[in-house]
Amino acid sequence: MAIATMTTPLPFSFFPCLLLIPAICFTISHANSNLLCIQSEREALLKFKNHLIDPSNRLSSWVEGGDCCEWTGVVCHNSTGHVNQLHLAAPLSKPDYFASNAEWEAYYNSLLGGKINPSLLELKHLSSLDLSNNNFSSIHIPKFVGLLESLTYLNLSRAQFQGTIPHNLGNLSKLQYLDLRGNDLKSKTLQWVSGLSSLQYLDLSYADLHTANDWVQVTLKLPSLLELHLSGCGLDNDPSSINVNSTKSLVVLDLSGNSLSSVPKWIFSLHGLVSIDLGSKSLEGPIPDYFGNISFLEILDLSLSFLNSSIPKSLYSLNRLQFLSLWGTQLQGTISSAIGNLSSLIQLYLAQNQLNGQIPLSIGELSSLKLFHVSENQLNGQIPLSIGQLSSLEEFDVSENQLNGQIPLSIGELSSLKLFDVSKNQLNGQIPLSIGQLSSLEVFDVSENQLNGTFPLSFGRLESLETLDCGYNLLEGVVSETHFSNLTRLTTLAASHNRLRFEPNSSWIPLFQCERIELGHWHLGPKFPQWLKFQKKLSYLDISYAGISDVMPPWFLNLPTPFESLNLSSNQLRGDISYLNVRSSVDLSSNRFIGPLPRVFPTLVFLMLSNNSFSGSLFELLCNSSSGKLTEVLYIDKNLISGDIPDCWNHWQSLVLLNLGSNNLTGKIPPSLWHLNLIMLNLRNNTMFGELPSTLQNSPYLVMFDLSENHFSGSVPAWIGDKLSKLVILSLRSNNFDGHIPHKICDLQFLQNLDLAHNNISGVIPKCFNSLSAMATTNKTNNFVLAEYVYTDAIVLNALLVLKGREDEYGSTLGLVTSMDLSANSLTGEFPKEIGSLVGLLSLNFSGNLLTGNIPDSIGKMELMESVESLDLSMNRLNGEIPPSFSNLNFLNHFNVSYNNLTGQIPTSTQLQSFENLSYVGNHLCGLPLTKNCTSKGNPIVDVANNGRSREGSKVNWLYVSIVLGFVMGFWVVVAPLFFIRSWRHAYYRKLDHVGRKLYVSWATMGM
Repeated sequence: MAIATMTTPLPFSFFPCLLLIPAICFTISHANSNLLCIQSEREALLKFKNHLIDPSNRLSSWVEGGDCCEWTGVVCHNSTGHVNQLHLAAPLSKPDYFASNAEWEAYYNSLLGGKINPSLLELKHLSSLDLSNNNFSSIHIPKFVGLLESLTYLNLSRAQFQGTIPHNLGNLSKLQYLDLRGNDLKSKTLQWVSGLSSLQYLDLSYADLHTANDWVQVTLKLPSLLELHLSGCGLDNDPSSINVNSTKSLVVLDLSGNSLSSVPKWIFSLHGLVSIDLGSKSLEGPIPDYFGNISFLEILDLSLSFLNSSIPKSLYSLNRLQFLSLWGTQLQGTISSAIGNLSSLIQLYLAQNQLNGQIPLSIGELSSLKLFHVSENQLNGQIPLSIGQLSSLEEFDVSENQLNGQIPLSIGELSSLKLFDVSKNQLNGQIPLSIGQLSSLEVFDVSENQLNGTFPLSFGRLESLETLDCGYNLLEGVVSETHFSNLTRLTTLAASHNRLRFEPNSSWIPLFQCERIELGHWHLGPKFPQWLKFQKKLSYLDISYAGISDVMPPWFLNLPTPFESLNLSSNQLRGDISYLNVRSSVDLSSNRFIGPLPRVFPTLVFLMLSNNSFSGSLFELLCNSSSGKLTEVLYIDKNLISGDIPDCWNHWQSLVLLNLGSNNLTGKIPPSLWHLNLIMLNLRNNTMFGELPSTLQNSPYLVMFDLSENHFSGSVPAWIGDKLSKLVILSLRSNNFDGHIPHKICDLQFLQNLDLAHNNISGVIPKCFNSLSAMATTNKTNNFVLAEYVYTDAIVLNALLVLKGREDEYGSTLGLVTSMDLSANSLTGEFPKEIGSLVGLLSLNFSGNLLTGNIPDSIGKMELMESVESLDLSMNRLNGEIPPSFSNLNFLNHFNVSYNNLTGQIPTSTQLQSFENLSYVGNHLCGLPLTKNCTSKGNPIVDVANNGRSREGSKVNWLYVSIVLGFVMGFWVVVAPLFFIRSWRHAYYRKLDHVGRKLYVSWATMGM
């Protein structure tokens, strides 16, 4: 948890001193302008520079003959000229995740590296050395640093040093400030710290100190220490007891991210503490009451721990507390009305807990409160009217609770509010007009609620509004430009998934310049929104499912700023696209675009072009060396792409999801495709051929592999079980594979869907199928959400599966489906009883094979039959009875055992009698739903006059006799006269000739 900077008012007597600062600075600069630095120190600095790596030439001012006191980062004493300070920290802060390549390159070039020359020892008067935030990744902290006896300030933080901390740093008896945090350092003991008698600030965060059992005794005996930061050092509970003097000077204590199992009791002897940070996932037990004894406490952070208790009453007595963070600590119980006693509280974080009850009215007594975050709890009741008293409130986040009622009108009093998030609750009513009074509101988020009503006109009164988010609600009605009349500062408009229709005038020019617009599932069509032409800063646009049926306007893809993310999916847009000016993510799926595939931006990560009419070859897109280097997802399925798949995948090294299914692709799988670390490969429904190449073994990360509905041939290779060990979906359906099912398939422990149907596979079904672990468990998790997509959504793998006799597409629920389909092959042998152990199967299809023997009774007795939804054993040679245990088929909604040699009575159950006769025909079965009754022994009733054959059999024989007699009689009635009566024969042929001539004339006329 980042702690916001606290500002303490300066005493009035301090301000006259500020007037002296310009005069002092002028005196210093004037003195330095007439003073050259010491020559020996200048030479020492030049030697130091010569051993550094300086990509951006930051030290360009360090030249021979110059005054080193004027050099970048060098500070000299204003009277003696000696160098006493060297400040060479990196000038640029680390860019954020979404920074451009140019920003990252500039940052890395600004870092110093190389080696640190011992010439610094020549700087006898050096008191301050700062090399922080640089890149010394290949070296240790030089031992000679411990010989710089004049140092009072040493900052080597986040400079990527490594190795053991030199113990001679303990010789720096004048050192007051030591910061080594954020390096790859370690130390077996902290005994060396005891020599730093003047130390006031110590930060060794993220150094490996897990063996330093003396850390408590050493650090707390430093007489002048004010701040101690040992975050993420692997520290364990101190095995020894220690008595700490109650007059100890320590003010700030940071032990977060360690392995402490409980709050150390010695902390409560440090009565002068102002700030405590103990946030750690290893911390357990209740929150101690003793915190109430530290009366000066202003900052308390216990976040991300397992302190599963209620908020102790003692915390409510800390009237100096300004920052309290208990988020993610499994807190239970309620928020007491005593919270009103925390009169100095500025920031309160109680999110991600199990708090229940209501937000107390006394929250209105926290007059200094700026941040109130209690999201992801179980709070109920209404938002109290008293929040209107929080005149300093800037952020109010109560999302993901169970709050109800209306948004209180009193929020109109919150003139400083910047973020208001009440999403994912059970609020009702309309958004109050008083929101129009929030002149400083920057973020308004009511997404994913059940709010209803219209889009309020009062939004137009929020002149300072920067972010408007009311997505995932039930808002409806017409929105016009009037709603946005005064929103000149709007940068984010997010309102997807409502029932809104936007009908601005065709000449409307928005007053705002948005960077992000999300209007998915609005009705914006049928014309393409012309007002987007005036959004010069737009980088994120989602107008999917917007009812747009229009030609893509040329100006849209030529806007001055490239899009970061563009989603136009599920409209009726048409036209061809030559180039996509989008940096990161494009989704044009389910439109009517035509022409060749567009060229793309070199940095594109996601490209979705599914379900259009793009045509031509893949060559231009795939083999252009400037594209594909960063692409992770490529979906071009359901188009008209033709030709072979080019063999130029070598520069698509980031690709993990590839879908080229349902096109007109031909040829073999190219070898370079298997140099990728694919997770999903879908080539289904093309006309590709050849055997599976052995290079496929180089794709060990494959989760989904679908080659169905092609012309692939050869045997199913055994190495699939060895090398593709992560497979969850394997579909080779409707090809020309032959041979036997390899036993190595049984090694696929994650396999949930196996489809080898409609091939020429022979042999027996392997008995080892009972080793398919993912099919042998009823505990399923959806593991098909694979990657973050355009910041908010996610990539969800889709697959076409044939279940229950039909083909359906599964997406978000794909990970919950398990199936096995071996139908329409030439499999022989008995039905393997081991299948009964696959208790997680939802669908099993062995139809259209040559299986013999009985259906094992053990299958129905296994747990499999309690959850299976589809079972098809039709068109085999199975005999015997349907096992009585099949009456346990409680969830079955597709069942077929037709055209076998089954006999006896159909077991009685709710499910089996609900299917049509067609599920049982072609057997010797009796009982419902068939009309054939059974004897007391469960067999069909026998016709004695027919030599013991069943009546059913007799009926079938007489049916054949009737058919033959009917054919003979019909043949001779029609054909015989043509043989024996000449006039009839001539008339018949004339009639045929006449009909033929009329058909020919009609055909010829239509052709013209």
